[in-house]
Amino acid sequence: MNSISRISKGLVCTLLCLAAPLSGQNKKQRDLKLEKDAPAPTAPQGVKIPRSYALVVGVASYQNLPPSHQLQFPDRDAEAVYSILISSEGGNFRAENVHKLVGPKATLARLRYELEEWLPSVTKDDDRVLIYFAGHGFVYGGKGYLAPYDFDLKNIAGTGYAMDALGTDISSKIRGKWKVLLTDSCHSGAIRTDADTQLINGRLAGLNPSLFSMTASRDRERSFESKEWGGGHGIFTYYVVKGLEGAADESGDGIVTADELAEYVRTNVREATGGQQNPTSDRGSFDNAMLLSFVPANVKPGAPPPPKFGTLIVEANMNDVEVFVDGKSAGVLQKGTPLSLPGLAPGVHTIKGVKMGYEPDGPREETVYPGQETTVSIKILIAKRRTKAALDALDKGLEFYTKGGAENYRKALEQFLKAIEIDASYSQAALYLGRTYNALFQQEQAEKYFRRAIEIDPDYTEAHASFAGMLLDTGATDEAIRQLNVAVTRDKDNGMSWYLLAQAYRLKEAYPQSIEAAHNAIRLIPSKAEAHFWLAESLRMKGGYDESKKEYLQYLKLSDFDSKLAGQLNYYVLGYLVGFGKKKRASQQDIWRDLRSLAYFGLCDCERKLSRFDGAIEYCGKSLGYDPKDPYVHYALGLALSKKASQNGMVELLAAARTHFTAMLEINPDLAEADFARKNIASIDAFLRSQ
Repeated sequence: MNSISRISKGLVCTLLCLAAPLSGQNKKQRDLKLEKDAPAPTAPQGVKIPRSYALVVGVASYQNLPPSHQLQFPDRDAEAVYSILISSEGGNFRAENVHKLVGPKATLARLRYELEEWLPSVTKDDDRVLIYFAGHGFVYGGKGYLAPYDFDLKNIAGTGYAMDALGTDISSKIRGKWKVLLTDSCHSGAIRTDADTQLINGRLAGLNPSLFSMTASRDRERSFESKEWGGGHGIFTYYVVKGLEGAADESGDGIVTADELAEYVRTNVREATGGQQNPTSDRGSFDNAMLLSFVPANVKPGAPPPPKFGTLIVEANMNDVEVFVDGKSAGVLQKGTPLSLPGLAPGVHTIKGVKMGYEPDGPREETVYPGQETTVSIKILIAKRRTKAALDALDKGLEFYTKGGAENYRKALEQFLKAIEIDASYSQAALYLGRTYNALFQQEQAEKYFRRAIEIDPDYTEAHASFAGMLLDTGATDEAIRQLNVAVTRDKDNGMSWYLLAQAYRLKEAYPQSIEAAHNAIRLIPSKAEAHFWLAESLRMKGGYDESKKEYLQYLKLSDFDSKLAGQLNYYVLGYLVGFGKKKRASQQDIWRDLRSLAYFGLCDCERKLSRFDGAIEYCGKSLGYDPKDPYVHYALGLALSKKASQNGMVELLAAARTHFTAMLEINPDLAEADFARKNIASIDAFLRSQ
């Protein structure tokens, strides 16, 4: 089974398909491993899940009702609720603690047993208890009744389950810290008329355990069901399940509370039905902290820490060399006495050395790394030949260019064009024209001036590297490699060129060459986080999973900062994170998130390949925190959950795996792995139905 690549276009991966349902042997293993009184699970990231019990009931076809009274989707509704409740990325109920009554199994006698004997016998004061019912509800003689499978309209009181009885069950028989009642029936609102609410709440008055009760509709409203919702569901249950899957997580902490679920379901059902159906819940009668679902992959990553400023140590080969940083004078250098420039924000800065009577060295880009010192050597070599007008135009253009933004780039273009008109041999003006046109997405013009800079000065390694960065970004990887090879041939200590070459070879799947180039980049600029990232990528694709993990973790460590300079850093323009295979530029923060998502995905894939599924699940979850719409991460996470479920017989993990396979198909149903995902979903569904 190959590692998954999210970067190379058209890369087809051979991936695991769990095409067959789990065998009875696996079910037996689960029974041996998970005991009824086992401690309540503790979810990742310190979230404590109480021991939980649930009863899930769904009745679509009734034994004694006429065809006009039969329903379509309550059975499917119950299966969906069961699946999300037992999911390790959902309700986190143990599978053996959730009893499911669907269709003919949902008789009145069985309903009475579950509510009046089973739940009272197993629940304790600190437990979480949930009761879900999908089917018909009726009002008779001023009382509400749920309709089990053998319900008879000729004997409603004798064959229906009275809400009075359910109130008694919840208040005095079933124990628990958190109690949840969800009812989705054609007339479920009738259960919650003012009189009935007073009746039930009267029975619950004075009790410490809180009740969260939510019904599909108000009194005299219809509860809709249709194929339009998830292929066939009641609209109330459809949004309950979506909410528990994480869509209701308003705060982004991975936890779906009762308040969040109520608001999410109410808002979406009302909108979808044009106000014809209004779910109800009794605000304030339940604990606001009641945890209904925990979805680790839904946890938003914390903000990066404040920037650690870096330092440039500037040295020169002559006396009286004035140093300019981002167009501003930073001091005068003497040969043999370096100038320390601390407190610089991380990122790319423009450096220039000027001495009277000589051509300046620069301007050129140097990268400042957080908490690091970087040495910059200024070499003044050539007697001055530029006119003051050309130099002034370049400097004026750089003032606009370093500010960033389309308007400033256009102003910079005017000055750079003026400089090269004054001096046709001004290679630096040509280079900055190329960079500025690239920043404005005018790649044809950018290429023209990059090539002109190289034509004027074939040894201009910075021009070769910048041109290569643009070529990588537009997908011209072969030409980018040619330009970068020229650069490193002329200057073997050009760390930026080695870094870009590592990236280019990775995109071409030339992993040994990428690894060699990345090692060179790290030797020259060990603090360059992205060099570690591309090394990790190529090591992973070659099967060096443990080595790859170390490099991903080093990348994450080195890149854990936020420079607060988004537009000013010009990541793509200046060759810092160029060539990421995107036709459209993104802000620095987006790129930062993209790469962190990719790094966590790489860690997930390494752990999965090493059969360390707990680590794989954790890392894929973190990847989704940065990019929840990446289909490959959902697929990889589904595989990891499936493999762990198969190993340990944990049904709960299969339910979570199904969620991620489904998410992958919703995001991109045309991926090569889509057929495997569909087969996995079918296998999981068949197994869960058999429980």
